[in-house]
Amino acid sequence: MKLLRYGPKGQEKPGLLDAQGKIRDLSKVVGDIDGAVLGDESLAKLRALDPATLPVVEGNPRIGPCVGKIGKFICIGLNYADHAAESNLPVPAEPVIFNKWTSAISGPNDDIEIPRGSKKTDWEVELGVVIGKAAKYVDEANALEHVAGYCVVNDVSEREWQIERGGTWDKGKGFDTFGPIGPWVVTRDEVADPQNLNLWLEVDGHRYQNGSTKTMIFNVAKLVSYVSQCMSLQPGDVISTGTPPGVGMGVKPNPVFLKAGQTVRLGIEGLGEQTQTTYAAE
Repeated sequence: MKLLRYGPKGQEKPGLLDAQGKIRDLSKVVGDIDGAVLGDESLAKLRALDPATLPVVEGNPRIGPCVGKIGKFICIGLNYADHAAESNLPVPAEPVIFNKWTSAISGPNDDIEIPRGSKKTDWEVELGVVIGKAAKYVDEANALEHVAGYCVVNDVSEREWQIERGGTWDKGKGFDTFGPIGPWVVTRDEVADPQNLNLWLEVDGHRYQNGSTKTMIFNVAKLVSYVSQCMSLQPGDVISTGTPPGVGMGVKPNPVFLKAGQTVRLGIEGLGEQTQTTYAAE
């Protein structure tokens, strides 16, 4: 299934994308696409519905973040060896964990705000993992049982705040609009192998990132297990699993960063695409 949320910001309704690419309204079935409906039992009930019996959503509504009421937005850094190399950082021996604030979360096609004074706003296409079942001290062999599905994430980053201004990476990762998620959650039964997905990103039509999840240092099962050792995971939490090479910071000889008025397009095989326009904060 492809589950999504549509409508104005803060007023999103739950929906399902049918086989013909039409949005079907789930408002009379569930309250939202959130942790309460992302467990296996709840998903099985949704899967049993005949989409043709659900109302078609007419027009071209805004698509919101594909998960509502996200409790934790956890990110993994330097999870592709070639991205670590372009960042001039060593390949980590254990997963690098940082956070995005939930106020950064936005819809997949919402505009990206370049912060005041920023000269180093960057892009990162990433595979998002949506937790469906609570996890604590989970072993790697059973980790994927705790996953509801997968989505596209753009881990937008302000590199000066991330790297040059002291403290943790979180400062450069959590600006408003820096966490586009969606367009939908694709349930795990429809993703045969999360370690064999192509992912890409373009800015103004120029392809910068072209990678595959098969080159991750730590795979999805390892990451879910590892994160669950140092925090409990709840249904509706999202883990963003790192980016392949091709970020603006890594362009040689001169890094390239986002400016107002640009268009960012990104996608992951089978999980959909995002398109964002950048603008300058007032």
